[in-house]
Amino acid sequence: MMSSRLNIWIYISFVLICVFCKSIARNRNTLMELSPQEYFSILQTGKTSLVYFSQDVSLDITIFLEELKKAAGPLHNYGISVAKVNCAKEEASRYCGRENDWTKAYLFRGNILLREFPTDALFDVNAIVANVLFALLFNEIKYITSLEDFENIENAMKGKTNIALIYVRAIGTPEHRAVMETAFVYGTAYQFVLTTETALLEGIGAENSDVISGSLFFFHCKLVLDLTQKCQKTLLEQPLTILNIHRFLKLMDAPLLTEITEDPEKVSTIHLQLGLPQIFILSQENTYEMDKRTAEIVAWRLLGKAGVTLLLKDSSDLNIPAHINVIFKRAKEGVPVDFLVLHDVNSIISLVENNIPIQNNESVKEYEEGEMETLNLGVSNMIFSRINCGDWSNVCTKQNVTEYPVIKIFKEGEKPVIYTGMLETEYLLKFIRLNGISCPVKIVTIEEAEEYLNGELYKELTSYSSVSVLGIFSSSMIKEKENFIEAGKNLKGFVITGFYSEEDALILSKKYAVTLPALLFARHKEGNIDSILLSNSDAKDIIQIIKRALLGIFPEITVENLPIYLRLQKPLLILFRDDNLNHKDEKEMLPLVKQKYLETLIPCWLNVKTTPVGRGILKAYFKHLPPLPLLVLVDLHSQGQVSAFPLDQTINEKNILLWLQRLEAGLESHITTLSDEEWKPPLPAYNFLSRMDATVPYTEIAQFPIQNMLRCAKTTDLQQHDKGHSEDKLGKNSI
Repeated sequence: MMSSRLNIWIYISFVLICVFCKSIARNRNTLMELSPQEYFSILQTGKTSLVYFSQDVSLDITIFLEELKKAAGPLHNYGISVAKVNCAKEEASRYCGRENDWTKAYLFRGNILLREFPTDALFDVNAIVANVLFALLFNEIKYITSLEDFENIENAMKGKTNIALIYVRAIGTPEHRAVMETAFVYGTAYQFVLTTETALLEGIGAENSDVISGSLFFFHCKLVLDLTQKCQKTLLEQPLTILNIHRFLKLMDAPLLTEITEDPEKVSTIHLQLGLPQIFILSQENTYEMDKRTAEIVAWRLLGKAGVTLLLKDSSDLNIPAHINVIFKRAKEGVPVDFLVLHDVNSIISLVENNIPIQNNESVKEYEEGEMETLNLGVSNMIFSRINCGDWSNVCTKQNVTEYPVIKIFKEGEKPVIYTGMLETEYLLKFIRLNGISCPVKIVTIEEAEEYLNGELYKELTSYSSVSVLGIFSSSMIKEKENFIEAGKNLKGFVITGFYSEEDALILSKKYAVTLPALLFARHKEGNIDSILLSNSDAKDIIQIIKRALLGIFPEITVENLPIYLRLQKPLLILFRDDNLNHKDEKEMLPLVKQKYLETLIPCWLNVKTTPVGRGILKAYFKHLPPLPLLVLVDLHSQGQVSAFPLDQTINEKNILLWLQRLEAGLESHITTLSDEEWKPPLPAYNFLSRMDATVPYTEIAQFPIQNMLRCAKTTDLQQHDKGHSEDKLGKNSI
């Protein structure tokens, strides 16, 4: 009898396991729903699984389950199944019996419980994937909190393994998820170390640790045999995404320096394949040792930015001019190499950094497809598709598509939304994320309004919109509220908007010292809230008020946003830097802005590393590249004068104010005056600025003709433009 019962139980278990395996195959990207009996019967399979045991479903749990459903597909890629177990009321099992268990999710490997997660720690799909992988990689990734912890690991790894030290601002962020997914693949190749402590970054000499959201430092410890020697480090300068980390680690694995004797035109390297340039330093037999040392210095300084190769001229039959000592090869196929004469290491470094914008010049089609593929990875609840209007002309005609490319977002029961921003991953992703909120949001309690203003209500979106706008109205202000709602709908996808019009709205107006109706602007990065009175403002006026407020008080100037600031027709006070803005700069500049000493100017800053065209601009102004940081005043809209803050003075609040006063009094001379002669594109189809002007969402700020946006220097030879000398042109004509 006992044997018969055992056989029946084995058979039932086998059937349930088969059903489970088929369910996984069929629903690998969905959340499986199982009974307790079904689930516990298949734990013997030994698979890793994340399980939530549910009985009563509240609003909070519904939101959690939606995020859990989104995480099912990504976790399946790592062999982890995701399931919700429906606990029947009669069940009295360990995980279904206690009410507080409904606020937890459980990670199993087979029938062994590995970890319990509070559901509030799994607040979105990024947090779910990051926390689960973090738990599974507990032995591979060391979490540390102090510099001493890291130094102990560094000493232990010398001569053995390289270290990837990662800082993320919090557990469960998108950056944390990207690191965990990468570590799942590379976990045995390097020693991964994770921290959330900014003090540790300062201890290893990292800059701007108070403003970054994530960083990766690669410590080259494997070749260090002397325990007293520090491991050399290389910083990943791009954001922490899966693609950027994967690409960076590929570059760190590449040989530091290679040697060849063949034609550079025919050489293919990992750097060229990844879109980076290749530097060939030419060497002869009698100078080989010295040339090799120079090449190694260059290779270390360009690590992650370009490949370096030593080309042995004596061993080759190449037709290279005798005086040439450096060859520069771009990643784009078909582009001839450049033969150069450079006399020091810094010249080679500058060559690479100044050519960053023109590397990786894929065709427009390849670029757009790459961006869309990337979006298909950070956006899991949206289907991406591409339509060729040449093949589907009837579809494009029905959708009123009259120019290309155009992006539309379709959602059931709603009108299609047209994306009018830049065709770049960051901007499109921001639009998609913010477009998911039904703006403007109706806020119904004072507590909810406070959560909205401090960024807690939509904290997963604050990285996409650093400003949240709240309109506050009394219950009788019907027309004012309707105008705001219309404005909020027009700005959907660009900024988070909400409104509060309950009986106790006066509580908010008194707290923020503003008369109703009003707008409150919560600036999450600065941590402050500004207020603006709305007086007889229609929807169009409100849109303009919000757009002006979004521009920022001390913004970074980039190629993308420059036209927006030019339309304001004010002189630009630009702080040129060769890195990110630091706390000292902000300490000196922000008081001048907040005290309204700079109201007639646009104070801003430009990072020549991330916006390399800034180097060309400075060369056009100074005829050489001056030392940075440097403060420059550019008056584009009246006389075209360019003035530079004295290089022998410290850039501080007092000196800046005195310098501006001397300029206004005519006591300071200008370094150059820009020509007011128009610089036109060679053909109408090349007028890219006019196309940008037509699509940018800030065009209504000021009706300013595009031809008057830029003061332009004389162009003596249009053929230079055709040959690709775009950076010098931008330097002369952009600012």
